[in-house]
Amino acid sequence: MDITVALGGGGAKGNAHSGVLRVLQREGFHIRALAGTSAGGLWGALYLTGHSPDEIDEIMGAFDPVRIYARDDGDGPALLGTSGLREMLQLKIGQMRFEDLDIPFAVTAVDIETAEAVTIQSGSIYEAVLATIAVPGVFPPHEINGRMLIDGGVMNPVPVSIARRFFPDLPVVAVVLAPPQNTWSTPSVSRLLPSLPYLSTYLAKLRITKALNIYLRSVEISSALLTDLHLELEKPDIIIRPQVPKIGLLDEVDINEIVLLGEIAARDALPDLRTAVSWRGKMKRRLFGQSYPDRMDKQIHGA
Repeated sequence: MDITVALGGGGAKGNAHSGVLRVLQREGFHIRALAGTSAGGLWGALYLTGHSPDEIDEIMGAFDPVRIYARDDGDGPALLGTSGLREMLQLKIGQMRFEDLDIPFAVTAVDIETAEAVTIQSGSIYEAVLATIAVPGVFPPHEINGRMLIDGGVMNPVPVSIARRFFPDLPVVAVVLAPPQNTWSTPSVSRLLPSLPYLSTYLAKLRITKALNIYLRSVEISSALLTDLHLELEKPDIIIRPQVPKIGLLDEVDINEIVLLGEIAARDALPDLRTAVSWRGKMKRRLFGQSYPDRMDKQIHGA
């Protein structure tokens, strides 16, 4: 049962990707290609470089919030750094390149200077992940080959078209972590600074902190709208949407709980998944094709 997968962004919500991947693997679905944005790029990179969902859960559970967001000398303009994350990526991914993978993989980013959507599917996976997770203002932009790159979710929250480009005849499974339109009245609430244990209650009350939280809330609302627009335009064959709308970008979470929400959503989608890979699904795609634009992002080579 061959499929391609597009993993969306979502910060701490990304732990749900482990649950989805675990169910797909257990139920015999073969991921022939994967595209990821932001957190989806991080989880996809760990999975395709040989780490099982159980191992990814252990990696995420071992994170020290104080260390993971620490800044190093030379970090670009951003509230937080990625020192601990870089250490983890160097340990778990090291020098692996896209060309070393058995399964085609791509991540998205945005060139902050040219406003171009960028697809990275060659070169260093480590460098590509640092680019796709660079949430503007929160984590530093990441430079690759002279281009200053930020989080791909700014323009493409769920890279359905990129996943489909690898194998156009296969169904695309989109894992979406943004809340749907009918829940916008109770959207995910960003609690960036109050949620970080190494910042005091005093700092959380500062005017600049409140302003940043308002900014992040507006980003989440815009991202939810952009996600729905992309899904309507690019029409993935299956949408798996774990019920994780209440989790902010960097909230401390119970990883096992979020993983379970991913598993539940994937199990609920199994009947539709099996239909999509059946001969009826294949015939439907051959007869009617896909009503999506062949949108070619700028492709760059990683470092």
